[in-house]
Order: sequence, then structure tokens, then C-alpha cells
Amino acid sequence: MTYPEPDPQRTSALPGQSGGQATPSAAQDARRAQRVRTVRMVRAAITFVCGLFAVVLAFQIILVLAEANPDNGFASFIDGFSGAVSLGFDGLFAPDSDKAAVLFNYGAAALVWLLIGAALNYLVRRFALPAPRTPQA
Repeated sequence: MTYPEPDPQRTSALPGQSGGQATPSAAQDARRAQRVRTVRMVRAAITFVCGLFAVVLAFQIILVLAEANPDNGFASFIDGFSGAVSLGFDGLFAPDSDKAAVLFNYGAAALVWLLIGAALNYLVRRFALPAPRTPQA
């Protein structure tokens, strides 16, 4: 029994076929897909880090408003961490109440962290992703 010769038009995109190489568009699609995956991972990391910092600042606000024991290990860890990520907002507002000061200062810092995350995500998406493909004529 004999088999017909394979059609080069149909088998040109199959790797490993004699005489057939992957078409340039398939290679471009693979590179584009890899770039999209990389950009998604970078954006996820940005979202995670900025969100983590905002959550730590929110925990500090909650702990201060609830009058948590400052000698507790968790409370002292959150206090130190929130002081490190407060972006210089610590002491920006100086109301009479210490609780109000923490609420305003760390609340503003948490909002700024969320805005930084959104702006970085926008910039990465805008400039790192390839442009949408236009139909070939």
C-alpha cells in the first residue's frame, strides 16, 4: 500500500516534518504569548507587593484604634513594618488625638500605595504588552 505525498502547504507548520519549518507567524505568536505571560506575572507581583503594604498599614490602623498591646510580638512587628512603608506620611497630619493621627497618616499612605500599584500596573500593561495585531491584507 502506498501513501500519497504530504501536502507541503498543510504540513509546513508542523515541526519535525521534512522540509517543513514553523511559519514566522507561529513563532511570533509564541513570543507574544510568552511576553503576555511575563507581563501578567510582573503585574501580579506589583499588585501583591503594593496590596501587602496597604494591608499592613490598615492592620496598624486597626491595632491602634483597638488599643492593642504594643509589647505583643505581632503588634510590634506590624508597627515596625508599617513605619517602614509609610512613605514619609508618618507625622504629615497632626490632630490632637493619636488615634486620629495614625488613621489619617497611615490611611493616606495606604491609599497612595494602592494608587502606586494601579499606576505601575497601567504603565507596565501600556508599554510592555505588544500592540494588538492588525489583520494582514
